[in-house]
Amino acid sequence: MGTQARAAVVGEYGGPLEIRDVAVGPLREREVLVRIAGVGICHTDLTAAAGGVPVPVPAVLGHEGAGVVAAVGSAVDTLAPGDHVVLSYSACRTCRNCQGGHPAYCEHFAVRNYSGRRLDGTTTLQLDGTALHGNWFGQSSFASYAVVDAADAVQVARDLPIELLGPLGCGIQTGAGAVLRVLRPRAGASIVVFGAGAVGLGAVLAACVAGCATIVVVDPVRERRELALSLGATDVVDSAAADLTRTLRALTGGGADHAVDTVSSGDVLSTAVAVLRSPGSCATVGLRGGRNPVTLDQSALLMGRSVTGVIEGDADPRQFIPELIALWREGCFPFDKMITTFDFEDLGAALDATASGAVVKAVLTFTSTASDETEGLS
Repeated sequence: MGTQARAAVVGEYGGPLEIRDVAVGPLREREVLVRIAGVGICHTDLTAAAGGVPVPVPAVLGHEGAGVVAAVGSAVDTLAPGDHVVLSYSACRTCRNCQGGHPAYCEHFAVRNYSGRRLDGTTTLQLDGTALHGNWFGQSSFASYAVVDAADAVQVARDLPIELLGPLGCGIQTGAGAVLRVLRPRAGASIVVFGAGAVGLGAVLAACVAGCATIVVVDPVRERRELALSLGATDVVDSAAADLTRTLRALTGGGADHAVDTVSSGDVLSTAVAVLRSPGSCATVGLRGGRNPVTLDQSALLMGRSVTGVIEGDADPRQFIPELIALWREGCFPFDKMITTFDFEDLGAALDATASGAVVKAVLTFTSTASDETEGLS
């Protein structure tokens, strides 16, 4: 008999996420079963639930999971039951991009992360005896248990607050990686971050690590601007401010060396390019779902300015997550200050708080899974 789990199921695009009892099937030889301790709610989950990302429904979403290994497949020799792990996106590790150090651009990213099925077409989950789409970002961790490829689980020390670490696998990794892995600012540089959600604040923390002298955050919510200041921003600006571009160029001494766009609307991206000095670089990371055509001033790009799109911070989680945790231990990367926890059964309140902007990063925690059965999984 497999594992019974509590999971948040989206039955149709735009419909509610309902907590249901689901069955977790037997493990394949290179998979592990993870008892989820905490899972962050990411904007991408909300976009997918609304139909903006083509994951088939019904499905279980969630892709910022962290927890404890409960069982391992027969060919797994890198992890053992009891190990603490942070989950991230799934990559094949063998294609040209993966071998070149860019697993976030895995040639098989879509099928491994969006299809809702294993590569052989099977699902990891069942609902009322029928197939339920899982494998969302290789995990579907809006559930008390998740089945993942062992290569997509990053082992971490057992003395860490495992229930808080899940957002390091996506949102925070995206913002921090955009700065540390893509923009790579020199010490003393200036940077403007558009959006003070978890991705934007991850970029702020990374800019502090990189030694940026001027870190400006643009956001419409006063509380988020105040949090940005507490995390190391040197200046904050309301996105509704008059003459926004002029204000930002003044704060950065005539133009910023770098910009991070977490919003990715045409207006915001245009402003992010307009505030750059020459030369300067902008990383755009926001997912709006589907096509998102924008218009940029090509003459501005000719003057040495560049725009690059970034997925998952262009980071390898197996290297980057331990680096971020080491920085946190040193007191240099206090990502936990942006987290608000909710019990999994309070999913509705967590979703409302996320959608309204009342919290920066909601993390669902699981208080007890002691009655779940885990027989016959390996």
